[in-house]
Amino acid sequence: MYGNQGGRDGGFAVAARFMMKNPYDEEHWCRPGLGKAGRLAAPLALVAAFAGACSDDDDEPQDPNDLALIQQVLQTNADVAFAAYSDAVTTVEALDTAIDAFLANPSEMTFAAAKTAWLAAREPYGQTEVYRFRASPIDDTDYDPSNGEDGPEGEINAWPLGEALLDYVVKGTDFGDDQVGVSAHSTPVTDPNAVDDNIVSDKSIPVSSFAILITNTLTAEDERDVLTGYHAVEFLLWGQDLNADAAGADSKGARDATAGQRPYTDYLTDAGCTSGGPPADGDAELCERRAALLEAVMAKLVIDIRSVRDAWAVGATYRETFTSAPDLATGKQRLLEILTGMGTLSEGELAGERMQIALSADSQEDEHSCFSDNTHRDIWLNAEGVSNVFFGRYAGYDSDGDGVDDATGSAVNGYGLDDYLTDVGQGTLASNIASALSTTETAYQAIDANARAGKPVDVVIMDLAGADAMPMRNAIVGLNAQATQIARIATELDLGTVDDVIDPDASECDTSDPTTDC
Repeated sequence: MYGNQGGRDGGFAVAARFMMKNPYDEEHWCRPGLGKAGRLAAPLALVAAFAGACSDDDDEPQDPNDLALIQQVLQTNADVAFAAYSDAVTTVEALDTAIDAFLANPSEMTFAAAKTAWLAAREPYGQTEVYRFRASPIDDTDYDPSNGEDGPEGEINAWPLGEALLDYVVKGTDFGDDQVGVSAHSTPVTDPNAVDDNIVSDKSIPVSSFAILITNTLTAEDERDVLTGYHAVEFLLWGQDLNADAAGADSKGARDATAGQRPYTDYLTDAGCTSGGPPADGDAELCERRAALLEAVMAKLVIDIRSVRDAWAVGATYRETFTSAPDLATGKQRLLEILTGMGTLSEGELAGERMQIALSADSQEDEHSCFSDNTHRDIWLNAEGVSNVFFGRYAGYDSDGDGVDDATGSAVNGYGLDDYLTDVGQGTLASNIASALSTTETAYQAIDANARAGKPVDVVIMDLAGADAMPMRNAIVGLNAQATQIARIATELDLGTVDDVIDPDASECDTSDPTTDC
């Protein structure tokens, strides 16, 4: 199938060969934890189908309050987190190196290499978003939400970006004041609604202050003052996603399939410097300032992601606190935290904030990766992260953009929630969740295929009810359904309520109907 991740066709073949070799050995196939490499590397649809053949009473159920079983889930959850964040560090360091090479020798070739490195860096990081919403190091470094969240997530992956604060923009049509305008901010920029007033163009702002200045992010109530993280780098590499004629959408909302078209000459340090057109063209100081801003944003991004990875390392305070679970009450609370990350990312954050807002309002600015047209990968990877946690696996990441996980050095195959549920006699629930995940997978694969065929998300959302938008609508509904199934784990095992798993305040979207406004 087009765009399969992690060699899933190979997983299907492994599973098929196993079933052909043991066609009547249902007990062997259904035995919890056995044959994980073959069973869980298979496509989700196949996993769901085989899981459905396993009744809850094939083996004597174990006690769901067995702390040792719970601790196995916690350990695997931490292993997957560390692996994914480790790959995120590796790829963001590679991005940093590629950007250094580009700035040292700006050219079409080095610019393209930097963009390719950015796309690769998104692949492992996107799979880590499931570790949010649970007071883990990405959201809360001291693991204590009662005193507020102080984690770096808002400085790593927040959006929409305050691009008008950072560098030049084109106003009009797709990018009116309601899109790129910033109501409040904590920078020296006087008027971010003026296309020529920003951190790069305002020479009264010293370059030496950039590293501190970009920490003044997410201070505005509308959160449109984001200055740093992946999407700041994305904007500084791609620029706005205008049409091929360098205009935004026309009055009818028409967009083409091109991504942002910032020229590499925006970084030339001689008279060839460009900066949005006359009278800025030829002003090498602006290109030097832009390069300094990009370097400052990258330096902070590397530091921030390393800090999260290190908190998940063996022996780190957070990891030891999370995995130790000295008593049953603590262990059950940790399980609930895992479910909260899965459920709230599925329904409120991904289905609602990251998909339905953009889809229902035809809002290019509300796309997650709106400059690079990489939103289809964000959707895929965030949803895949939920599956990773459920199945206790991490296959690695796609390093070359072909849709297959070829960087597998950090792969994990452990004891997941599916194993735990089957062991404690909840095999039917495990099967239902696997089926729901499979339905979502079919939808996000179709979104990915659309984008690769020349219909990226910003083009698809132009017609909310159209055929091209059907995979988006299906994915939103699928994510809603899988969140409901995930919440059943909490209610069936007396871990918490549905609202504990799916934060009702995470989004105002009604994700049961993706055509409604949020």
